[in-house]
Amino acid sequence: DRVPGAVGFPLPGVSVRVTDPETGKELARDTIGMIEVKGNMKMDPSTTSYFDHNSVEEMQKTTCTKWINKDYPERCGEFSRDKWLALSKELPTKSMHFCMDRYEYPNQKGAYPWILISFYEAVDLCADEGKRLCDEQEWTFACEGEEATPYPYGYTRDATACDIDRTWRPFHESALRDRTGLAAQVELDRLWQGMASGTQPRCKSPFGVYDMTGNVDEWTRSVREGERPSILKGGYWGPVRTRCRPATRSHDENHMFYQQSIRCCADPGVIPVRKSSAEDPSK
Repeated sequence: DRVPGAVGFPLPGVSVRVTDPETGKELARDTIGMIEVKGNMKMDPSTTSYFDHNSVEEMQKTTCTKWINKDYPERCGEFSRDKWLALSKELPTKSMHFCMDRYEYPNQKGAYPWILISFYEAVDLCADEGKRLCDEQEWTFACEGEEATPYPYGYTRDATACDIDRTWRPFHESALRDRTGLAAQVELDRLWQGMASGTQPRCKSPFGVYDMTGNVDEWTRSVREGERPSILKGGYWGPVRTRCRPATRSHDENHMFYQQSIRCCADPGVIPVRKSSAEDPSK
């Protein structure tokens, strides 16, 4: 069983370290850094599973025991852990090893995530940190862990754990066209229902990454050949899927919206160096 206040379910063979983004050194408990994620990810049965409706996401939906609504964007109130473990036990796995920001950009506990960011800007922001944009598989695995839980905190949807299922508010698109203008600021204040990063202690994945579902959508890079690279993961605070597996694949790289943010990754062993520090000899 999950221990209150713990990182998550025990994960055999999985190792987690929190490291300083500047030095790569392991940090003390409750300090901010990158999470080193290592383990085996449950994969789709075949490369065509997404198109055959036989993906892990579709398999998982068959274990839902309490639907809130089945129409898109579908929401399940509770999944059967026993059914899922039985159904998924023979799935192929992929070894994963990477580092991920513990919080949404700018990776600071108590700070509000940056929003209205395009995919191109997301790539540049991570590069400026000496990191890279996470790919969709990395994001999914950091959210669900080796057991591939539907939600980062388990099998039962909980609007008190993560910032989800808030009432949708109609938006005025024209007000957001100039994101630096006063009209955009007023509209963002009216629409905003997000929370500061890391302020919900139970909205934490098995690896200890915060706010992966709900709060804000996060840009990731597609791993599928032949499609646009810009993929959104996690959902936002509204009444949407907000599970680990689903992805939004319908927006191009220039798309920006009021609930879109990012989270950065890095390869293990790579010590991120901010461009400003690398280029300024005084630092």
